[in-house]
Amino acid sequence: MSKKRDVVEIFGYSSSDLTITARSLWGLGACPFTYKGCIKINHNNSITYGTCSVTSAYGDIIICPNRLYADNYESIRNVAHDAFGSAIPFYMFDEYIKNRMTVNECVVALGKNSGKEVQVGQSLSMDWILAKVKNGELEEYIGIEVQSIDITGNYREAWHGYKNITDLTQVANNPSSQHGLNWANVHKRLIPQLIRKGRVYSKSDLVNHGLYFVVPEIVYKKFEDLIGEIPTLQKPQKNSITVCTYELGGNVAQGQMRTLNQVRTIRFLLEDFANSFISGQNLPDGLELDNAVKNAIGLS
Repeated sequence: MSKKRDVVEIFGYSSSDLTITARSLWGLGACPFTYKGCIKINHNNSITYGTCSVTSAYGDIIICPNRLYADNYESIRNVAHDAFGSAIPFYMFDEYIKNRMTVNECVVALGKNSGKEVQVGQSLSMDWILAKVKNGELEEYIGIEVQSIDITGNYREAWHGYKNITDLTQVANNPSSQHGLNWANVHKRLIPQLIRKGRVYSKSDLVNHGLYFVVPEIVYKKFEDLIGEIPTLQKPQKNSITVCTYELGGNVAQGQMRTLNQVRTIRFLLEDFANSFISGQNLPDGLELDNAVKNAIGLS
């Protein structure tokens, strides 16, 4: 982990990686995890940043959800194994199309990079659906939400510095990043979104294992700060949420990528999660709000 505020990974490799393997992706603007164009683009689409992770007060943190698809979508495959067992073949959509006439039972991933995302109504887009197909029929399915964390501020100067370095001795003088982390989005957007989508899944006759949530460990710790402790479950069920957290492995040599390591699997009832968020177990009390208002007015 860098001591200064910094950009950690660009196009999957260390930001200071000067190997041809790493730098070729800068030229292509390509994501090594989805095998498609990078989604980290500036406002006028003139620069593809390729930024996967940055430093934070809590450790190096993933800021692009596609970084969670390392090793050929292993995090998605892990969910399939947890819900349906490892004996059932798992296919991305293209693989399913090729094999569907010869396989009696399998799990098919539907998402932005596999077939298409499933849309519900006009406002809900499901990140991933894992559909269990048996003898040509949809037997059951589960949903997966994948989230990282958005930044505030920007890392432009640091990024351009890394883009233009030609020697590792220049790294020490590279400009610091000016990014922050948008923790407010955790309670403003991410948690309400999980609750809404979880309730949709829980109403389906074909959902028996609830909703899964793939997220960086550091981000989920912020969830825990807000919702407090929740009773856990041993097995997934129709109205459950299963959280799978990940973190980056240790630093590696140039030309190599850091591993993506699963840290925890936590399961609980959707209603317990929603009630803990609404009740605000760890919210400030009224007196703290009173004092904040007095301070703002200058009456403290």
